Amino acid sequence: MMKEEIKRACEVMQNGGVILYPTDTVWGIGCDATNAEAVKRVYEIKRRTDSKAMLVLVDSPVKVDFYVQDVPQVAWDLIDLATKPLTIIYDGARNLAANLIAADGSVGIRVTKEDFSRELCFRFRKAIVSTSANVSGQPAPSVFNDISEEIRQAVDYVVDYRREETGHPKPSSIIKLGKGGEIKIIRE
Repeated sequence: MMKEEIKRACEVMQNGGVILYPTDTVWGIGCDATNAEAVKRVYEIKRRTDSKAMLVLVDSPVKVDFYVQDVPQVAWDLIDLATKPLTIIYDGARNLAANLIAADGSVGIRVTKEDFSRELCFRFRKAIVSTSANVSGQPAPSVFNDISEEIRQAVDYVVDYRREETGHPKPSSIIKLGKGGEIKIIRE
């Protein structure tokens, strides 16, 4: 079942569509992170200005190099040592939709270790946008049943996998890596 869901989600994203899917944290709204039109739709669904950047998921640390010009050495240690989902904000974003990159040229990237989202990123072969499945300013839904009908109706495909889960996953920790290896904790 998971394989079919991944195949369908990939097809939707390859055609510029937007999906609703389970991640290593909360349910996410996702799309091809290199497709500016798809990214624009996600901002519209969330009713959010695109000056508030969204993060992307990748399936392995190797992929970070493709989307960041100069990955600080400390990033590899942070990725290796992270015991819970960790989003790292890097300077020098590249190879992504321009409207996904923050005004200062940075982007948040998380290497997902959760089965579904990792396999989805692996099969899609590109970074996937991951932003909480809520209208901007509303609380982030921790389980599928908390996602509003408005969000469910706005996307092109809703993944069937893991809908019945009732745990309360937390959003990821967020760390910003600055010039010269400076580390700033944005969210623990």
